[in-house]
Amino acid sequence: MHTHRRLPGLSADDIMCGRFSSTTPPDQLAKYFGAETPTEELLEVDKERGPNFNVAPTQGVYTVYEDGGVRRLDTFHWGLVPFWAKDPKVGNRMINARSETIAEKNAYKRPFARKRCIIAADGFYEWKKIDGQKKKQPMYMSRVDGEPFAFAGLWEVWKDRNHTDESGEPLELHSCTIITGEANEKVAEVHDRMPIMLPPDVWDTWLDRDNQDVEALQGLLVPAPSQLIQLHPVSTDVNNVRNNGPELIAEADPVTD
Repeated sequence: MHTHRRLPGLSADDIMCGRFSSTTPPDQLAKYFGAETPTEELLEVDKERGPNFNVAPTQGVYTVYEDGGVRRLDTFHWGLVPFWAKDPKVGNRMINARSETIAEKNAYKRPFARKRCIIAADGFYEWKKIDGQKKKQPMYMSRVDGEPFAFAGLWEVWKDRNHTDESGEPLELHSCTIITGEANEKVAEVHDRMPIMLPPDVWDTWLDRDNQDVEALQGLLVPAPSQLIQLHPVSTDVNNVRNNGPELIAEADPVTD
């Protein structure tokens, strides 16, 4: 199981899209995204873990991807570790990828061409600066229709040359990053950037590993319409990654400090 931990030197509001909720069971997510039925192992892990109302970097996140022409759902480490990395901790700094530069950045250009994915989320948190207040106000954003968000992402496989499995092959780490872009009008009230959200009619195009039309793919990375999203203030309890429960997404009185 993945542990809750805070990244060194980073607070919750230092990073764009650094927290979200993941409460939809994997079998429902697989059906929603048209993926293969999840493995018994994945269902068992989810049963042990339960709904996660405070997903944080370095945890496992539900990821939809294509493998061998088949659409699959699995948990990937949140924080992309490039295949050339010497240490997987480099992924701690790669939880988000800017849509404007993914075609050029060394860590992202290869997965952008061949390993695109969708990261499922029920909602996400952002922190709003309030005039005259020291504390920022955490806000929770979800879809008005209650369906999951389909965050655009990239994935990669990192091989651990220092550790091997029973057959002597290097252990593999599947990791991912969430692509962000300019905020729409609704989210801009809170933050100037937001996760890229892909509508169902582009999922096939985005996940197709044979599609390497980088220019056309970059054209999909646009802000979701404001009317898709609803938001409300929540408790500062979400600031601590150790807190987890449905009370985190409940509407709360604004912070006063």
